[in-house]
Amino acid sequence: QVKLTESGGGSVQAGGSLRLSCKAPGYAFSMYTMAWFRQVSGKEREGVAGLDKDGSKKYADFAKGRFTISKDSADTTLYLQMSNLKPEDTAMYYCAAVPFDADLVVTRGVSESFGYWGQGTQVTVSS
Repeated sequence: QVKLTESGGGSVQAGGSLRLSCKAPGYAFSMYTMAWFRQVSGKEREGVAGLDKDGSKKYADFAKGRFTISKDSADTTLYLQMSNLKPEDTAMYYCAAVPFDADLVVTRGVSESFGYWGQGTQVTVSS
């Protein structure tokens, strides 16, 4: 069992920044790809960014140049730094530990049937 707890969501104006955090057990980083997903009500969940076990990072096209995935040195927290936010970034953001590589995460997404997921944190960007 991998318990994931997100925080850091909120409301921000377009052009602003937010940093999401995800508390995770240390072993998760060595066993799984750690990733961020997002979902707008009525739409499919999509991969935002993934951090492979070897440290490789992958981003969805919409996230490149604006979002940065990282972790702390103690392997206790996964981050998603988001800058230059746009109204279309408004969504529920989820942290996940999944048994797939980061490239698949950001290109095809991952069903919530696989891996472990947090409860989500809402990000709202106003114009």
